[in-house]
Amino acid sequence: MPAFLAHKFVLSPKKPVWWSGVLLSLGVGALLYFITARSIEHDAGQRFKHQARNTQYAIASRIKAYTDVLRGAASFVQATEQVSRSKFHHYVAGLDLQQHFPAIDNINYAQYLTEAQRADFERAMDDPAELARDGYPPLHITPPGRRADYSVITMLEPVQPFAEKFGLDIAAREHVASVLARARDSNTLSASGQPIDILSKPRQSGLAMRLPVYRNALPLHNVAQRRAAYLGTVGIGFSVHRLVQGALDEMPVRDVRLSLYDGGKSSDPILRQAEPGDLLLFDSLPRGVRPLAENQLFSIVLPLDFNGRAWKARFSAPKSDWYTSFDAYLPWLALLTGFAGTLLIYALFHTLSSSRLRAIKMAKAMTQELRDSQAKLQMSHHKLRRLAAHADQIKEQERKRIAREIHDDLGQNLLVLRIEADMLASRTRLRHPRLHARARLTLSQIDTTIKSVRHIINDLRPTVLDLGLAAAVEWQIAQFRQRSGMVCELHGHQHDIAINDHCATAFFRVLQESLSNILQHAKASLVRVELRQQHGMLSMTISDNGVGIRANSRNKIGSFGLVGIEERISILGGQCAISGSANAGTTVTVSVPIEHQAPAGFGVDDANAVADDVAA
Repeated sequence: MPAFLAHKFVLSPKKPVWWSGVLLSLGVGALLYFITARSIEHDAGQRFKHQARNTQYAIASRIKAYTDVLRGAASFVQATEQVSRSKFHHYVAGLDLQQHFPAIDNINYAQYLTEAQRADFERAMDDPAELARDGYPPLHITPPGRRADYSVITMLEPVQPFAEKFGLDIAAREHVASVLARARDSNTLSASGQPIDILSKPRQSGLAMRLPVYRNALPLHNVAQRRAAYLGTVGIGFSVHRLVQGALDEMPVRDVRLSLYDGGKSSDPILRQAEPGDLLLFDSLPRGVRPLAENQLFSIVLPLDFNGRAWKARFSAPKSDWYTSFDAYLPWLALLTGFAGTLLIYALFHTLSSSRLRAIKMAKAMTQELRDSQAKLQMSHHKLRRLAAHADQIKEQERKRIAREIHDDLGQNLLVLRIEADMLASRTRLRHPRLHARARLTLSQIDTTIKSVRHIINDLRPTVLDLGLAAAVEWQIAQFRQRSGMVCELHGHQHDIAINDHCATAFFRVLQESLSNILQHAKASLVRVELRQQHGMLSMTISDNGVGIRANSRNKIGSFGLVGIEERISILGGQCAISGSANAGTTVTVSVPIEHQAPAGFGVDDANAVADDVAA
């Protein structure tokens, strides 16, 4: 009651409180502003992350392409153990590095030799004319000094501006030597975790990858065999700046910052932010430019696998760069729309509340009128159904009476006439041939008339119905097989079905109408009839494998067969289901509750015997 009084006080037209509507409208508008702003930021962030992942895939694909270039060069060198510098030059020139692999600075081959082989190696390489012809400077193994093993760069493309690398013993450094040894023993690719200097561009860093090369036709199944067949390594040096910047330039927004870190070996699958111990390989932010605050940026850290080393690519970009021109005005438009819409709804609700009592009164009057109309309609429908049931019962009784009169009067007269004609034919068979022929013709016509009378009686009301529903169903199925030529199966047949004559007649008419529809419309080859009595219910299912009933067939004008089936079963208080689909046949299922009361003095065997006589 207090809540009702407060509601009436607030929403009464005599005491409008517009300030509550304004506050409510402002609250809804502010909520819509916040939701829209968050939604715009989320969508922009998703676009940023999508572009960042595309760039991640682009960098990974470039790394894969450069690795394939390295493997191709190693296969080329390994295919012919004695590769001349001119062939190596033509091979690298065919790759067109500047056009297809712009981040690669050079491709080189480092030959492995021992201290015992050094003198022979230097004599073989001591041909300044040949070196000059290929564009190479004189070969001097650097750094100077004697070592047990050497990995000397003997082929280098392009030679300029990397001529000072010619003759470099890359295994002079202990760390590099151990990496080359592991790659040799495991026949795997090795990648430098530390940047190397690019002489042509001092401010840019580069990385190197190397692949071991072995002699042909030698086994490489274990470490000893690999060491015996080891020739050297093929390596490439590439610019991290050009590798990453080329993929970064494909992003639609240019102010994206990419910081690339080397996190060591990729044994740890957990992705973290760049840690202080990680090595910075690349940063697209120009020097001297101050980065924005974190709350003004979209950022994401994505992993990259650089041949066994875990790279971390941190993408960041200003949020404003990912908004469209309309996004800046959309939250304010949502605020204005929410405020105006809520205020209008509040005003409408306030106006409608003034006519609440009158509307309730009108609704009650209309509801009462509808209830009265519904009651009258139900009464009329009930009377119509009773009238239809009465008419159907009278029609069945009249059919039964006419069939009985035809059977008793006309049938007996025809039987007497047939006996007389048969006697006449028997007596004139020898003495009067012509009269005998006429008598036999008359006898045939009488038999035809008797059959016609029998068909008329069965159409009005089959006599077999007096023997019970089971016998009537068997007789009707036999008649259908004979008339249509279709295969008609009876399943679940029970001879002890005990029901009254009205229910048996209804089930028989349902079967008769269903078989007639199948014969006329279904185009079927197989019909299944199932008749069962169990748990106080009598059910019958008629199904076929024909074309199936269409959705609009049941509402066709002038078609009352299916309607009649449903009405007969509804009068008995049962249920009827008719289903079917195109080329899947039609199924008619009816079920009626019954009482288990068998007719007195009439057994199952008697019913079967009489049914056989009628069928004969």
